[in-house]
Amino acid sequence: MYPNGKFDSGRRSFLKNSGMAGGVLALGPLAASVAAAGAAATVPAKGKYDFDKPYNRIGHDDVKWDAALRTEHLGHLVAGMGIADMDFRCAPAITTALRKRIAHENWGYLDMGAPGPVAFKNGLIAWNRKRYGIEVIDPDLLGITTGVHAGIICALRAFTRPGDKVLMATPIYNGFYGDLRYTKTVAEESLMKYVDGRYEIDWEDFERRMTPEVKVSILCNPQNPVGRAWTREELNRYGELCLKHNVIVISDEIHCDFIMKGQKYVPFSTLENKDVVANSFTMKSGSKSFSLAAMKCAWFFSTNPKLFDAAIEMNHADLNTLGMISEQAAYAGGEGWLNQCVDYIDANQDFANRYIKANIPMIKVGRKPEGTYLTWLDVTEVADKIGARKQADEANRQAAGNGARMGQDYSGRQAMVARKPVTPEEVVGHWFAKNAFVQLNPGNTYGYGGANHMRMNVATSRRTLTAALDSMADALKKLA
Repeated sequence: MYPNGKFDSGRRSFLKNSGMAGGVLALGPLAASVAAAGAAATVPAKGKYDFDKPYNRIGHDDVKWDAALRTEHLGHLVAGMGIADMDFRCAPAITTALRKRIAHENWGYLDMGAPGPVAFKNGLIAWNRKRYGIEVIDPDLLGITTGVHAGIICALRAFTRPGDKVLMATPIYNGFYGDLRYTKTVAEESLMKYVDGRYEIDWEDFERRMTPEVKVSILCNPQNPVGRAWTREELNRYGELCLKHNVIVISDEIHCDFIMKGQKYVPFSTLENKDVVANSFTMKSGSKSFSLAAMKCAWFFSTNPKLFDAAIEMNHADLNTLGMISEQAAYAGGEGWLNQCVDYIDANQDFANRYIKANIPMIKVGRKPEGTYLTWLDVTEVADKIGARKQADEANRQAAGNGARMGQDYSGRQAMVARKPVTPEEVVGHWFAKNAFVQLNPGNTYGYGGANHMRMNVATSRRTLTAALDSMADALKKLA
C-alpha cells in the first residue's frame, strides 16, 4: 500500500522540531502583524459588499478573460464563463494585509524554522472547526503545499505506482486527469446516473470497478462540474466501499463554501466511522472560497499518520509568502465577505436556472446545482443544429496528415506529442465564442459522461450574467 518505504513518526518529529511541521511556515512578527491588519480591515458602509458592479479583468493576463480573447481570436467578449474563479473584487481584508506586507521591500528567503506564533496553521484549524465542525485536524498531520494539484500529485505518488488505477465517479473535474498523467496512473471511470434532474453515483457499477488494480479513489466534494453536495449517507456508502476494497480516498473539498440554500456541506473527515476517515486524505484551500488561485497556497490533512507521512514524503515543503498572508487574512477577516458572496452566487444560480429553462430551449439544465458556482449545460440540441460532429470529423481529417506536434509531455517538458482530436463540444464552445461572445468549458474534458455538455461559471455580477445569457439566447434564436 505504501510503495515508498517504511513510515514512522521520525520524519514528522524532525519537521515539527525544525519548525516546518510538514511544510507549514511559522509566522514571524511581521507576518503576524500583516495578518492582524487584514483582520482589522474595515467593513463597508451598511455592512454590504458590492458584488453587482462588474469588475474589469481584461488586460491582466487573465485566463478567464484574456486567454479567451486570445485563443478564440476575438476583439470583444461579453463574458468569460469557463475557468473556475470569480469576477469580484477580493475581500478587503486580503487587500489590506497584502498591502502591508508589500510595504516591507524585501523578498528574500523565509526562515522556515523561525520562532513566533504559528498563526497561519492555527488559523486553518480554527476556521475548519468553527465553520465546518471539523474537530479532527492534528497540527502535526496538516501539510501546506503550493496548490491542490500539487497536493493530489504528492498523495498519488505516495499511494500508487505507475500503472495503478484511480477510481472516479464521472463526469468529474478535468484537472484530476492531468494529475493522473503526471503520476502515470490510469483513470477508472464510473459513469454516474442522471435521475430526476441530478446526478447520483451508480453504486453497483462503482463497486464493480474496485478491482485490485484500483488503489485510490478521488472524490470531489461538492462535485465539480455537476454541482452535487453529497449527503452524509452517500459519503458513508462511498467510504465504506473504499475501506472494504482497500482503496484510499482523496477528497478534494475546495468548493466547500459554495453550498446553495437548503443544502449542506458534509466534510468527509466528519463521518462517524473513524476507520473510514482514517482511510482518507483531504485537500482544501481558500483558492475557490476567496478566489485566490494566483496565490498558490493549499493544504491537506489526514487522521492517519501513515497516510500523512507517505504523502508529506513526496511534498516539497515550500510556500508562497503572499499566498500564506492572503489566506490567513481571509480566514481572520473575510468571513462576512464570503457569506455575502455565497448568498449572491446562490441567487445567480437561481437566476441562471430559471432563465435558461424559460428562454433558451435548446439548452437543457436539471435542478439548481446544490453546490459550487458552476452550472452543467446539456447542449445536445445545439451540437446537432450546428453540425458539431460533422465539423469535428472534418477538422480531424484535415489534421490527420500533420502527425505529431510540439507540446508538453506528462512531466511538463517540451516534446513531440500526438495531436488531440477536435471534439463536438469544442466546436460548440467555439460557436458560442464566435456568435455569442461567451466562453464556456467543453464538457468532454470532464471524463466519461461529459459529451454534449458545457460547463458555465456564474461567479460574476448579475449584469454580466444577464448579458451573457441574453447573448447566448439571441445567438441561438438565429439558428431556428
